[in-house]
Amino acid sequence: MTQTVAVLGTGKIGEALLSGMIRAGWPTGHLLATTRRTDRAEELRTRYGVETVSNADAAKRADTLILAVKPQDMSKLLDELAPYVTADRLVISAAAGIPTSFIESRLAASTAVVRVMPNTPVLVDEGMSVISAGSHATAEHLTHTEEIFGGVGKTLRVPESQQDAATALSGSGPAYFYFLVEAMTDAGILLGLPRAQAHDLIVQAAIGAAVMLRDSGEHPVKLREAVTSPAGTTISAIRELENHGVRAALIAALEAARDRSRELASGNG
Repeated sequence: MTQTVAVLGTGKIGEALLSGMIRAGWPTGHLLATTRRTDRAEELRTRYGVETVSNADAAKRADTLILAVKPQDMSKLLDELAPYVTADRLVISAAAGIPTSFIESRLAASTAVVRVMPNTPVLVDEGMSVISAGSHATAEHLTHTEEIFGGVGKTLRVPESQQDAATALSGSGPAYFYFLVEAMTDAGILLGLPRAQAHDLIVQAAIGAAVMLRDSGEHPVKLREAVTSPAGTTISAIRELENHGVRAALIAALEAARDRSRELASGNG
């Protein structure tokens, strides 16, 4: 870990990556951060002991640049970086919907670019980061990217053609679960439980179910069937979910998210 890594744009995701790298053993002397506000820069220096610099300085000094800005800010950032980024640098983009080809076209020829779609659980080290290589990225570049994002959760390599689908499932995925928990909490209140108790019951059920899915290796159908006894409460509830088209609605929702990701990638945002 002797390379210098710069995180450009230290909002929530950028800060999570920064703190994750420090916990994973990256020396703070090899980490740089950029931010727009001076008070935020002081906060990062105090909290993590890292040097805060301008985007141009980061491009001049860092071996790896992590672009953690919002998609709408990417063009302006690349204009700032282009004069200083040489082809021996690795550029990692964590901006949703921005294809590697767009970034490659704005930087020096043959610059290695890797695209990553993290999700918000990186904030609690339980994220999933989906990684795709650009035209000039090598296996070593992908491994280096996995080392960085592995500090805040799991990583998965996919062809860039699958990034829109991964965004629909993983990038947006936590929001679907929050939506479901919100609806189930309301149902619990309707059934007579106080909100706090309904919330605690549902959250713990979700955590337990997720751990069982992860650790048991069982198909979700088999796990569901283990809860679903004949003529019991669970099968009555599942019948209503099927009657109301919940499965079809979820499929349609994920297709809509994928299509929107494609629109953003094509610049029709």
